[in-house]
Amino acid sequence: MALNLKLADRSRLKNLKNLKDLKDLTNYNRLNRVKNRSLEGLWSVCRFLLITGITFVILYPLLMKFSVAFKAKEDIYNPTIYMIPVHFTMDNFKLALELLDYWPLLLNTMLYVFVTMLLTTMSTALAGYGFARFSFPGSNLLFGLVVLTILIPMSTLMVPMYLHFRNFDVLGLVHLFTGKEGVNLLNSFWPSVITSATATGLKAGLFIYIFRQFFRGLPKEIEEAALIDGAGGIKTFFTIMLPNAIPPLITVMLFSFVWQYNDTFYTSLFMSESALMPLKVASLPADASQFLPTLMGLDASAKADPNHVALVVDTGILLAILPLIVLYLFVQRHFVESVERTGVVG
Repeated sequence: MALNLKLADRSRLKNLKNLKDLKDLTNYNRLNRVKNRSLEGLWSVCRFLLITGITFVILYPLLMKFSVAFKAKEDIYNPTIYMIPVHFTMDNFKLALELLDYWPLLLNTMLYVFVTMLLTTMSTALAGYGFARFSFPGSNLLFGLVVLTILIPMSTLMVPMYLHFRNFDVLGLVHLFTGKEGVNLLNSFWPSVITSATATGLKAGLFIYIFRQFFRGLPKEIEEAALIDGAGGIKTFFTIMLPNAIPPLITVMLFSFVWQYNDTFYTSLFMSESALMPLKVASLPADASQFLPTLMGLDASAKADPNHVALVVDTGILLAILPLIVLYLFVQRHFVESVERTGVVG
């Protein structure tokens, strides 16, 4: 009897100890959950503040441009105005449109950008496919030189490229048949068209690298099946590989469009007298200071207000970047998806 009581007491004590351990474990898990939730909440707040700060830094100049564009001349010296003008006006847009000769300028720029974008995309896609699928002596060295062009500053190539297109000659044929040193292609679209068509244009090395990395990731069985069906390398590229390369095509086309639209190096080097958006925007402050009094109906000898000139210049810059903003609104989703599929980072 006494033995049974002792066993019962031991069992009761053991159960109490297990119950205490269970309560301690429950409390520990509860504290862990609270701690994890607190850390997640803190990280969410930090992430929100970080994203908000970065967004503000990116959007603030654009918001200021919109604010200035609708600001009247009377609001320039009003110290109480910061972002929202008191007197809304469209005069800045009218003056900027006249100074830039905007619509013919935009049409000419779009034609130039669209042609060079298509040529750059096709030539770099073909070059990238060749590096990815065809093995020949020196291919790795040649591709290394292509990658090296990404690192070389464009300013180092300024003089040889200028002289090359100042007296353009292919294998000495012009000099052979005409006796001249070459053909002057400056102040025309031909230098950009030639460099784009030969995959040596703006950022061509990067585009070749993008296409090469994408084509290397495609299975070779596709090409082997096309080869069995009698297709050669060129036919396989255009009928099989290129339709499957939609993500890098979108990426390269958008990058090429934006960079060609904003480029001032090639346009000032080859087409310094052409009517293109980057050149007109670069000369807009000087043009506004010179012609703004005349456009406002003042005497030609009158001096323009520098602050008013700044308003018109900022409005002209806004008009210049407006096509890119519209483009981004329409293709943003496709661009993000294509970058993810292509593996372009940084």
